[in-house]
Amino acid sequence: MGSVRARAAAGATVVVALALIAAGTAVLLVLRGNLQGQAGLQAEVAAREVAAQIATGTAYPKLDLPDGEDHPVVVTDEDGRVLAAGEDVRAVDGRPVKGPPAGNGGAGSVRSGDDDDEDDDRGGLRPGEVDEDVHHRDGTADVDGAVAAYRFAAVEAEDGRGEKAVVRAGSALAPERAAVGSVRTAMLIGLPLLLVVVAGVTWLVTRRALRPVEGIRSEMAAITASTDLSRRVPVPSSRDEIGRLARTTNETLAALETSVERQRRFVADASHELRSPIASLRTQLEVGVAHPELLDVPGAVADTVRLQRLAADLLLLARLDAGERPAAARVDLAALVREELSQRAGDRIPVSTGELAGVEVAGSRGQLGRVLGNLLDNAQRHATGEVRVAVVRAGEWAVLRVEDDGPGVPEADRERIFERFVRLDDARARDDGGAGLGLAIARDVAVRHGGTLAVRDRAVFELRLPAAG
Repeated sequence: MGSVRARAAAGATVVVALALIAAGTAVLLVLRGNLQGQAGLQAEVAAREVAAQIATGTAYPKLDLPDGEDHPVVVTDEDGRVLAAGEDVRAVDGRPVKGPPAGNGGAGSVRSGDDDDEDDDRGGLRPGEVDEDVHHRDGTADVDGAVAAYRFAAVEAEDGRGEKAVVRAGSALAPERAAVGSVRTAMLIGLPLLLVVVAGVTWLVTRRALRPVEGIRSEMAAITASTDLSRRVPVPSSRDEIGRLARTTNETLAALETSVERQRRFVADASHELRSPIASLRTQLEVGVAHPELLDVPGAVADTVRLQRLAADLLLLARLDAGERPAAARVDLAALVREELSQRAGDRIPVSTGELAGVEVAGSRGQLGRVLGNLLDNAQRHATGEVRVAVVRAGEWAVLRVEDDGPGVPEADRERIFERFVRLDDARARDDGGAGLGLAIARDVAVRHGGTLAVRDRAVFELRLPAAG
């Protein structure tokens, strides 16, 4: 039971077995009821034929009774004394039936085995009438020494002299029981064979259906062992669940390959960016140790600050890549702009403000302040004489725009500049371009807050965030 094939075969077999048992039981009950009904009908017909003879005035000794083996018949009066009995009928329900007397009397007597099956109220009949009611019950009869089960029907009649008689006629139940037994035997033989077929077919069909899954599993195991994320699992031609599983697995592998490649590139670029200021700082310190009078303290401080900023950027990117969710706080973008500008008194170009609509967003005040600071740093780096900030509301969105009068971003590079460690040709210098992480961090923070960051109209950076409330 450790495999899907075994569990599927076992489950299908159990379900089919329960269904067949329920259906077989219903068939046997219906068949038995129908055969008993037929036997009761035959007994009723035989009893009514004899009752009709009595009603027409036929004497009891001259009654034309059916053969005892086919339909054992016993005619009694109201007290249970036997008035007539079929040929070779010796006993009914274990009570002997003595030879019928020539008149109305007789020494033998037969009582019904179930008093509730007969109507004690025998009034209402007139001479020459046969009662419309009939009472059925199961019993036994001894016919010529052979005791068998019968379905008896009891009918009342009144002869021409006004005397009532009860005619009991039976119909053998042996054919009914034989038919039910034959069907039951056939079911008991066929059911196990059918269950074996169901289990085998389910096993084979499941095995064939799961064959692509085994191919996917083995390929995934090989990919894990080789760490070659460029490999892909085989995709079956069928457009079923397994085919969708294979395609989704390949999409996951592609995303994982992209992520791993991005991380490798990130580590390599970070190492490259860290190597230059570290090498410069080490050189200055070594020169300072050998010649203290030549130590460039401002340069060392600048390199240390650059290292500090780069380390902070790398740490923030690591937290964003780890899925860190921003704090759920309300942030007024207009107030955030005023606070940020109050701390940038030493900017190369004074920052002017346009419309500052009072619109709030949900998120981290620190991270959104970092986005605004990065956008302003980028504008300061490229502007020639003007940097402008505005906050507006556009429907359900809060929009923050930062624009400058610089040369702008070429349309072909408006997406590439948001990649990590990407700097355009005119921003390659260490003093001008930084490490190329500011815009990448700003884009990631915007996405984490459910918004977007893009370049509009050449030199306009537009941050869109869902407005709170």
